[in-house]
Amino acid sequence: MIVANEKPLEEILRMVQGYKRILVLGCNTCTAVCLSGGEREARQLASQIRAKAMIDGEGPQVEASGIERQCEPEFLTEYLDDWRERFDLVVSLACGAGVQTLAELLEDRPVVPALNTAFIGSYQGDGTWVEMCKACGDCVLERTGGICPVTRCAKGLLNGPCGGSQGGSCEVDPEKPCAWHLIYERLKRLGQLERLREFVPPKRWALDRKDGGPRKRVRRDVTLPAFRKGVL
Repeated sequence: MIVANEKPLEEILRMVQGYKRILVLGCNTCTAVCLSGGEREARQLASQIRAKAMIDGEGPQVEASGIERQCEPEFLTEYLDDWRERFDLVVSLACGAGVQTLAELLEDRPVVPALNTAFIGSYQGDGTWVEMCKACGDCVLERTGGICPVTRCAKGLLNGPCGGSQGGSCEVDPEKPCAWHLIYERLKRLGQLERLREFVPPKRWALDRKDGGPRKRVRRDVTLPAFRKGVL
């Protein structure tokens, strides 16, 4: 999932200053799961904005709601006209993709982020989410037993550990496990230790910024008229 962290309240209050009709909109998928951006968090933030307005003697209308996914237009289009009519500003609790998708659709209404998008990760228990993937565009998990050295090794090494790891701990941060120690143990359990003898060539870093702009994925078959008509 995409994991995001809350912006400081002071920063959000600065962004909403001067607006009289505000919608605080949660995203009930990724950021809801990491407990930073769901409808519940949207209602909490709306209450904080109202409370600050009351202290300052101002009276903006602040409402809160949630959408299943802000990064997909199909979940948003039916609400756009209503939001344009009723609100001057939308405070989005989605990831950066959701904020931009909503801003593009609303066009003449500003959309501001309430979160800082952090990483792609998974839940580890005890209220902790850990980064698992850097979306590098050249996945090597098949070679490493499903453990990503690009993300989980502090140095991003592809052909084994550095000389500083000791006792299964990372040289950079001894509180964290050495990614290559984890990879070794996983491959051992899988009976695939021979994979460690394979040389991994230098990383093709250009794949994560191939043309210098935003990356995209295009399914040509989906763009065919036959697909759109439901024939394919």
